[in-house]
Amino acid sequence: MAEDNGKQTDQTTGGDVLPDVARHRWWILVGLVLAAALEILDTTVVNVALPQMAGNLSASTDEIAWVSTGYILSNIVVLPMTAFLSSHFGRKKYLIASLIIFNVARFMCGLSHSLGEIVFWRLVQGAGGAALISTAQSTIVEIFPRNQTAMVQAIFSLGLVVTPTLGPALGGYITDNYSWQTIFFIHIPIGLACLLLVGMYLQDSVHQTRAATIDVAGILLLASGMGSLQYVLEEGERYGWFEDVWISRLTVIAVVSLVAFVIWELSRRNTHPVLDLRVLKDRGLAAAVIIAGALGFGLYGGVFIYPLFAQTVLGFTPTATGILLIPGGLATALGSLICGRVLAKGADPRHLITIGMVIYIVSMWMLGHLTPQSGEMDAQAGLLVRGLGLGFMFVPMSVAAFAGLKGAAIAQGSALFNLMRQMGGSFGIAILTTYVVDQTHYHRSNLVGALYSGRIEYLQRITGLTAHMMRGGYTLPMARSAAFGTMNRLIQAQSATMAYNDGFLLLGIIFVVALPVIFLLRRPQRAPVPAR
Repeated sequence: MAEDNGKQTDQTTGGDVLPDVARHRWWILVGLVLAAALEILDTTVVNVALPQMAGNLSASTDEIAWVSTGYILSNIVVLPMTAFLSSHFGRKKYLIASLIIFNVARFMCGLSHSLGEIVFWRLVQGAGGAALISTAQSTIVEIFPRNQTAMVQAIFSLGLVVTPTLGPALGGYITDNYSWQTIFFIHIPIGLACLLLVGMYLQDSVHQTRAATIDVAGILLLASGMGSLQYVLEEGERYGWFEDVWISRLTVIAVVSLVAFVIWELSRRNTHPVLDLRVLKDRGLAAAVIIAGALGFGLYGGVFIYPLFAQTVLGFTPTATGILLIPGGLATALGSLICGRVLAKGADPRHLITIGMVIYIVSMWMLGHLTPQSGEMDAQAGLLVRGLGLGFMFVPMSVAAFAGLKGAAIAQGSALFNLMRQMGGSFGIAILTTYVVDQTHYHRSNLVGALYSGRIEYLQRITGLTAHMMRGGYTLPMARSAAFGTMNRLIQAQSATMAYNDGFLLLGIIFVVALPVIFLLRRPQRAPVPAR
C-alpha cells in the first residue's frame, strides 16, 4: 500500500481507495448486502399478499397486479441510468438518497388506503431500489482488493440469489399470521441500518467525473423504450399480446426507442452517454451479460413457475410452497460460499460456471418429470439441485464479468450486467406464462382426442368411476355425470402437469443454448497477495 494526497493506492485493485473507505470496507459491505437483499425481496415477497390486498383495497385481480408491476416497471427504467446518476450526483449522495426514497416509499405503501396510493408509492420505491443492486455491486468491486473479490462477490450474491427463494415463504407467513401492511413495515429497521452504515463509512469514488452535459435524449429514449418493453412483458399475456391495440403500439414504441437509443449512445456526437455501451467491447463483460440474461430467466422464471405448479396441481398451500423453497435457497448460499473459497485459491471461474449450468439443467430435468401424484420430497429434490446450480453460477460469473474493468467502467458494467439479469427475469416470466397456457391447451386437446367411446381403457375407467359413485349412494344418471366430471378434472390435472413439465424443460434448454457462451469468457488474472 502507498499513500499520496489522502488517497491510498491498493495495488491489488488497480485503483485508488480512500483511506477511510479501505478501513471500513467490511461495514460498507454489510450495509450494501442488506440493501440489495431488501430490494430483491420486494420483487417476490409482496406477490403472496396480492389477494389479501385486493380484498382490502376493493381492487380486481388485474388492478392489484400493478402493485407488483409498478415496482418492476420503475426499477427497470432507472436501473440502466444508475452509473450516470452515481457519477453526476456522487456515489455516496446517490446511494443515501436511494435508501431514503426506498424506505420512505415502503413505509407509505403500508399506510396506503387505496389502489392508486399504493401503486404510486410502489413506483417510487422501485425507482429508489435500482441503485441498491447496481451501484452497490460496482462499489464493492472497486473498494475491495482484487484478491478478495471472489469471496466478497459470494457474500453479496447471497442477497441477490437466495432472497427470491425466501420471499414467498416470508410473504406467506406474514400474510397468514398478520396483515399485508406488515410486509412493508417489518424491514424498516434493516433499511435504517443500511442507511447508517453507508452514510457513516462510504465516500465518493475517486474515479468519479461529473459530465459537463446531461444526455437528455438518451434518458428519454431509454425511459420510453424500457418502460414500454416492461409493460408489454408484464401485461401482454393478460390482454392477448398483439390482439390488443395498446400492446401492439407499445411494442413498436419499445423497438423504435431502444434501437434509436443504441444508435445515439454509440454516436460520436454523444460525448457523455447516459449508458456507455462501449464497455461491451470487453469480451468477458459481453459474455457475462448474455449469461446473466439466462440466469435471470432461470432464477425468476423458476421462482414464478414452481409455486403455480405446486399449488394448482400438487395442491400445496401457499405457506407449504414457500417453505419448500427455503432448502433450495440454503443450497444456493452453500454453492456461493464454496465458489468464493475456491475462486480465492485461483480456480478458473469458467469451470465453475459450467458446473453450475450443468447442475441447473439436471434440476430442470428432475422437475420436468414430476406427476400429479408427486409429493413434497419429490419436488424438494429438484429444488435443492436447482439451488446448488444457481450458487455455482452467480459468483464466478460476477468475477469474470468485472475482471477486465477498471475505474468508471465498473459502474457502467454493473448497470448492464444487472439490467440484463432483470430483463432475463421479465422475459422468462412473460414467456413461461404464455408457454404454459398454450401447452395446457395443446396437451388437453391431445388427451381428449385420444378418449373416445370405442376405446376400451376409457370405457373401463368411466364404468369403474360410475360404479364407485353408485356405491356412495348416487343414482345411475348422477353417478355417470359425476364420473364424467371426475374424468374431466383428471384430464385437466394431467394437461397442466405436462404443460408445467414443458416449462421446466424449457428453462433447462435456455441454459443448454447459453453454455457455449462460457468459452467467450476470459480467465481473470490472479491478483498478487500484498506483502505483509
